[in-house]
Amino acid sequence: MSVEQTEQAVKIRDVPPQWPESLYRILKAADIQQMSYVPDAGHATLIRLFCADSEVRSNVLSSEEEGIAIATGAWLGGQRSVVLMQSSGVGNCINMLSLPVQSRTPLLMLVTMRGEWGEFNPWQVPMGQATEAALRAIGVTVLRAETAADVVDMVEQAAGMAFEGDQQIAVLLGQRLLGKKKW
Repeated sequence: MSVEQTEQAVKIRDVPPQWPESLYRILKAADIQQMSYVPDAGHATLIRLFCADSEVRSNVLSSEEEGIAIATGAWLGGQRSVVLMQSSGVGNCINMLSLPVQSRTPLLMLVTMRGEWGEFNPWQVPMGQATEAALRAIGVTVLRAETAADVVDMVEQAAGMAFEGDQQIAVLLGQRLLGKKKW
């Protein structure tokens, strides 16, 4: 390999992977037919991709707990779904999470974390610190992705765990993975 080819290979590796597009492909391969979300900058690319997909029903929510009910109803109707939310929204749906946990209905949630690395909003810190413990306490299995390399494989495995194993899974997307928000 020439020096020029080596430099080009290094540059290619330094380009951040487009993990939201990869997640979209993985979720489509997992036969996701419904996506529910509260608008969130951390999920913006994934939301845009699903909203543009005529084969997927996109449900904009007024509260995250609605997404848990929609996911349960979708499963009972023969469809797979994913719920996208921020860590601050986890607190809004703790009580509703008893529905899929007690009925052993598959649930896949992708949760963008707030209140961590680079957070500028002090109101996001308490729920950001409590998210993982709150989900575990209600009976949800929690996986955490901190890098682009981790998130793609982790979401693929989480989808299998949820839909093939009738489990309730939350994949937490660390704030460092998402980058520092600018306002």
